[in-house]
Amino acid sequence: MPLSVKGRLMSDMKVTLPDGSTRLLQEGATVYDLAASIGAGLAKAALAGKINGEAVDLTTPLTEGARVEIITEKSPEALEIIRHSTSHLMAQAVQSLFPQVKVTIGPAIETGFYYDFDAETPFTPDDLTKIEAKMAELAKADLKLSRQVLPKAEAVKLFQSMGEKYKVELIEALDVATVSLYRQGDFVDLCRGPHLPATSYCKAFKLTSIAGAYWRGDEKNRMLQRIYGTAFATKKELDDYLERLDEAKRRDHRKLGKELDLFSFSDEVGAGLVIWHPKGAMLRTVLEDFERKEHLKRGYDIVLGPQILKTELWQRSGHYDNYRENMYFTEVDGQGYGIKPMNCLAHMMIYKSQLRSYRDLPLRFFELGTVHRHERAGVLHGLLRVRGFTQDDAHILCTPEQLDAEIKGVLSFVSDVMGIFGFDYEMELSTRPEKSIGSDADWDQATSALLGALKDSGRPFEINEGDGAFYGPKIDIKLRDALDRKWQCATIQCDFTLPERFELTYVDAAGDRKRPVMVHRVILGAIERFIGVLIEHYAGNFPVWLAPVQAIVLTVTDSQIPYAQQVFDALRAAGIRVQKDFRNEKLGFKIREAQLQKIPYMLVIGDKEVESATVTPRFRDGSNLVPMKPAEFADHINNEVKGFK
Repeated sequence: MPLSVKGRLMSDMKVTLPDGSTRLLQEGATVYDLAASIGAGLAKAALAGKINGEAVDLTTPLTEGARVEIITEKSPEALEIIRHSTSHLMAQAVQSLFPQVKVTIGPAIETGFYYDFDAETPFTPDDLTKIEAKMAELAKADLKLSRQVLPKAEAVKLFQSMGEKYKVELIEALDVATVSLYRQGDFVDLCRGPHLPATSYCKAFKLTSIAGAYWRGDEKNRMLQRIYGTAFATKKELDDYLERLDEAKRRDHRKLGKELDLFSFSDEVGAGLVIWHPKGAMLRTVLEDFERKEHLKRGYDIVLGPQILKTELWQRSGHYDNYRENMYFTEVDGQGYGIKPMNCLAHMMIYKSQLRSYRDLPLRFFELGTVHRHERAGVLHGLLRVRGFTQDDAHILCTPEQLDAEIKGVLSFVSDVMGIFGFDYEMELSTRPEKSIGSDADWDQATSALLGALKDSGRPFEINEGDGAFYGPKIDIKLRDALDRKWQCATIQCDFTLPERFELTYVDAAGDRKRPVMVHRVILGAIERFIGVLIEHYAGNFPVWLAPVQAIVLTVTDSQIPYAQQVFDALRAAGIRVQKDFRNEKLGFKIREAQLQKIPYMLVIGDKEVESATVTPRFRDGSNLVPMKPAEFADHINNEVKGFK
């Protein structure tokens, strides 16, 4: 017999589970009730649920015919919910310890979560320790998280009464009739949710760092205090992550760049502008020479464009209207110029310099082009985010019929190069953004071409709606380094619009003028950024083919200097990147210094080597090769380089 609640009868309702089976529940049952009806173990493991594909709290009522899934710590959605709830726990702890602090926003992010606070006094590392302890205390209190929906005006009044001006600003900017809040103990926050059922579900968390952040990311607004943290379902997952984080700090390219004397930055020069030292410049040269060779093998022509182009060209291309805030401008003899943020315009002018036939296509123009973009000071980060950088940029101009093969050729190029550096990677297709140029038909054709090539590649990919370039959709390739971190590097953009704007044509087999398609693409992306990634990926231990210094010649005493100099000269003549250390220092000291410089090979020259006219190569891990003649060692290096590439 149906149960009676508040004077009315409750009837059965049917919901569908992920495996397609159905389950009868009483009207008013929640996601948690469903989990409990399936089993006590699932009820205990349940963190949240999904109703018709939307993540919801466990307390959310079910409806007739709903498709329902229980989210546990093993579910893909679990980590974001755990981290979002932990960010609320942190905000509650902060306001408990520092009542005068105002809260702003606190989302989950890929590596954890953060929360921005308006605090008169900056937080310190000691404060993080106190906040973390308070979080543990609040978690142990098992405070229930409850959702409340209020009319917009009522929510504004609530946060005004609390003095939370940032929450008021956020709510007033929303075009909605109602907003949802979450409460836990005496803490209340504006949030869509969903959240964990109680604070006790936050079991494994760690606050990691403090940074500054402008409100809404605008430099004109107040600087806030951002606390970063991370959270996992289990302590083991947290410990594993923290170990990787410590390793990432040891591999930080800014730290290693200084220790290995690769590059520097100077306030006197300007923020975001890299100064390459001899070894860093050599590393760049090796990488760029590799790039040129690989492009020539694949039928690219090397070209070079100017650093500044007339403003009218940037207006014609659409960059002036759609990308101007990222550009620098100057004036020469009364004429406006834009310092190039991209290389595509000059490449189109090369194409336009003569009449083109379908027999000429495809044309592949490659340029290691230095560009400048205005990046906000707050986002500059070593080599990973700079204002002046060099792209391994290329533009392929082809017929529509050739487009599929050209895109696949670039995907194959990416696969080959990433394999050389030992990177795995993921791909995503970014579609038309709201701010864009070109017809729907052109965008549809470009998107279909990229989508078809991705499907034929056999590799998994995701769709990133609305994140394409303003002139065309793109494939973004995100590589994974040795610490399983993702980095955006290669990209492939399909563009029907700029050839139209610049009136690019070719003569087809029938003698008619037709419009080519342009593929914008980079393989490594920004050379600066890629080197920063490589430094961290290899922890500075570059493979022999890439190392700026491949070997160093060390003497035991001054008496070996004449022979050591002969060895040095012979290796350098053989094309080996070699250094020497003939200082009157203890051998152990010189070996340790060479190891700290992460030089692949050390050649220690003692009396035995002088007498036998040999060298005994010692690898940086301490292992030794058999004694050999200097010419044999040069061959060994050169063979190792050939074998690696």
